[in-house]
Amino acid sequence: MQMRRATRPSRRTPKSAYVRAPRINPQESPLAWLAGRKDKDGRPMISREEFDAGERLRRDYHFALLAQKVTASWSALPCNSASRRSAPGAGVDLADNVIAARERVNRALIAVGPELAGILIDVCCYLKGLESLEKSAGWPQRSAKIVLQIALQALARHYGLVGWPAARHDGPARVHHWGAPGYRPMADLAGS
Repeated sequence: MQMRRATRPSRRTPKSAYVRAPRINPQESPLAWLAGRKDKDGRPMISREEFDAGERLRRDYHFALLAQKVTASWSALPCNSASRRSAPGAGVDLADNVIAARERVNRALIAVGPELAGILIDVCCYLKGLESLEKSAGWPQRSAKIVLQIALQALARHYGLVGWPAARHDGPARVHHWGAPGYRPMADLAGS
C-alpha cells in the first residue's frame, strides 16, 4: 500500500474551502444531558422535539447578540464623531438578521409566558445546571427538571414541533361567521 503525500493547496483554491464548520460539544448543554438520560420507564427525560426547541432558542439567542459579553466592548469608541449617529447597539449598527433573531427570541419568550421564560433563558441560553438553578431559586431538589420539561413543551408547541394535546382541544377556536344560520346581510343600495 502506497501512502500519499499531503498536497499543498494551489493559490487558486478559495479560502472558504478551508473553513470548517464549528464543532459543537453536546456535553456542555444541560438539555443534551437530559435528552441522554432515561426516566424510570426507560423513556428519555425530554423528547427530541423539546430538545430541538431548546437548541433553537439557544441558537437564536446567541445569534441575536443577547449573550453576556465576557470582554470589554471597543465598539463604543467611534472613529470620528460624524460616523456614528446613535449609541452602539441601539439598532443602527445591527444587521437585519440579528434584529430578526431578537424578534424570534422575544416571540418565543412571550409565548411561554413570564413564569417559564426565566428557566428557559437560564438553562438553554446560559447553560446553567439544574442543581445550581434550584439552589439559587430556593426550589426543592429535582423540581427544576419538571418546570423545565413544562417550559420546553410550551416552547416546542410555539415552534410548531408538537401539536396541542388531543385531550384539551384541537387548537385555537376559529369563528367562521358571526351571524345565525341562514343569516344574509342586507345592503342599502338606495344610498344614505
